[in-house]
Amino acid sequence: MPIYEFYCEDCNTLFNFFSRTVNTDKQPPCPRCQKQLQKQMSVFACTGKAKEEGGMENLPIDEGAMEKAMQMISSEAGRINEDDPRQAANLMRKLTEMTGIKLGEGMNEALKRMEAGEDPDQIESEMGDLLQSEEPFELSGAAGSGGKGKKPAPKRDETLYEL
Repeated sequence: MPIYEFYCEDCNTLFNFFSRTVNTDKQPPCPRCQKQLQKQMSVFACTGKAKEEGGMENLPIDEGAMEKAMQMISSEAGRINEDDPRQAANLMRKLTEMTGIKLGEGMNEALKRMEAGEDPDQIESEMGDLLQSEEPFELSGAAGSGGKGKKPAPKRDETLYEL
């Protein structure tokens, strides 16, 4: 049972909708202003500010590139040796290269440490507070990145609505 993420430009808010079936076409109205919502591709495994504020509209991502990257990840992820952090880091590097996503300073440091073979649990215990408090991705040049005349990062409505 999937959860879809939608964005309301007028409210500058992200909303989550639960569906009992896979439903790729339905676009509900905004729960606040009733205007048509825009379906978003959700960022997976986000933490910190990105989880609270972000959605794909803040990242300079080509949806076609993201789709290809997701197909690559799903095919390669099953072959990763979970005991080798280098393999997971390599997969993350491929994802960022394929999509053009730039990692934030803390995420980049954590990934470098994984590439060096450090234990991910140790990295998380040492860097967890930093990773929770900063943007995992650099949003420069992206819509909503805080430049003059741009919208602030969207708010996130924590309610789970039914699609």
